[in-house]
Amino acid sequence: MIGRLRNMTAIYLFRGDKVLLLFRQGGRVVNNVWTGSAGGHFEEFELNDAKACVLRELNEELGLCEIDIQGLSLRYITLRWTKGEIRQNYYFFANLKESINADLVSNEGKVKWFSIKEIGDLEMPHTAKYVMSHYCSVGQFSDKLYVGATNEKGVEFVELPEF
Repeated sequence: MIGRLRNMTAIYLFRGDKVLLLFRQGGRVVNNVWTGSAGGHFEEFELNDAKACVLRELNEELGLCEIDIQGLSLRYITLRWTKGEIRQNYYFFANLKESINADLVSNEGKVKWFSIKEIGDLEMPHTAKYVMSHYCSVGQFSDKLYVGATNEKGVEFVELPEF
């Protein structure tokens, strides 16, 4: 029987045509791969507020606050059944303001700016790799919210319209 849920967020920060990725080290669920700029698990008080979770993680991991970024938006929600639990991931995207120093450090590992063209060959978590691939080919050209169901072959994305 499936009953366990793991709710997580990630944020991808951009500056111009570059995206900041984190080589996460020492993580409980994700380790020794390139991930979003910051992210992590929901706290109990955040279960109905993915934005609150991602902003807390952004502050804890990179020392940034909401006033340091612009254009914050939830762009992808994915589901994956693995290791006896359903993992729900909420992927946010934002731009680092020009007035903020881009030489960031993280307490979760090494951070590095990449061009979008470089990220396709990086080792990333299964779902995140497909989110970024979809973002590079489709998502960056729209403001749509996409949901994705993950399987061993990839992620099947559909637009989630509001109605």
